[in-house]
Amino acid sequence: MIDNHIHPVLGDYTPRQSQADYLAGFVHGGVTSAVSAGEVHTPGRPKDRAGTKALAILAHKAFADHRPLGLRVYGGALLLEEGLTPEDFVELADAGVHLVGEIGISGVKDPETAATMTRWAHDVGMSVMVHVGGKSVPTSRAIDGEYCVQVQPDIAAHVNGGPTAPTIDDVKLILDQSSSAVELVYNGNQRAASDIAALLAETNQLDRLVLGTDSPAGAGIAPAGIMRLLATMCSLAKISPASAIATATGNTARVRGIPGGFIRIGENADLVIADAPDGGQASDMASALEFGDTPAVAAVVIGGEIKVTRSRNTAPPRRTPVFPKLIE
Repeated sequence: MIDNHIHPVLGDYTPRQSQADYLAGFVHGGVTSAVSAGEVHTPGRPKDRAGTKALAILAHKAFADHRPLGLRVYGGALLLEEGLTPEDFVELADAGVHLVGEIGISGVKDPETAATMTRWAHDVGMSVMVHVGGKSVPTSRAIDGEYCVQVQPDIAAHVNGGPTAPTIDDVKLILDQSSSAVELVYNGNQRAASDIAALLAETNQLDRLVLGTDSPAGAGIAPAGIMRLLATMCSLAKISPASAIATATGNTARVRGIPGGFIRIGENADLVIADAPDGGQASDMASALEFGDTPAVAAVVIGGEIKVTRSRNTAPPRRTPVFPKLIE
């Protein structure tokens, strides 16, 4: 599974909640890859042109080599600030940066400038997110559907609120007048998440849905947040488990242009073995999601290596997987 929306800093520590080892905790929640929406919580985050570029390049290169418990972290999401030029986006792309952080939480907030810089980002192959909904922090701004339509990002972030949800009409406007994928997050409005998931199913647009946790946030860090979102979709919006899981795997890989998300030859060997939690009503992972229970992570494999055999962040599974020794 891929968490489409995290706000890391550097290393496996976040000053937002003064917590270490939280990224490794996501692996225990069944997440094998996570995508940065911007390193906005960096203490003393630079907001000038040179500094915001330097932070994106540093985070991208640092997380390319730092993988907590094997977690693939796609870091280095450029936070848009005034003064950036088309040449800056070319420079960043040449350095490997392929993400633009959540527009609306950094210096560039007006839709005209945001739309122009989004075009520059698209010209060099970057994916772009826009914050949708009410203010998340004092320096952010409320953003509605009209703003998102004007900017035309790849992803309309947390359309169920980050943490405050926009209107359902805003979501419909984004769906009708843009090609953007829409994102649901755990640290958002869960009633809105259910309503939006049902709307996407009714209109046959689940292929446009991706999932994230928006962690760390004021509501905390949610290592099993993607599992909880799947349970919300299946139990309340009546989405089939298979379709729900696809939104947290292949959809995100496709929208973000990153490896993984599919079980097929040539893909990352990143697999989650999950079951119904022991002592519950369900008999397997799918029925657990339909009941609204958090599935039990029984094992996690990343890059073909077993990283977790007993999750610290979910209940124990009904059945324990057995790993026979491989014979060369």
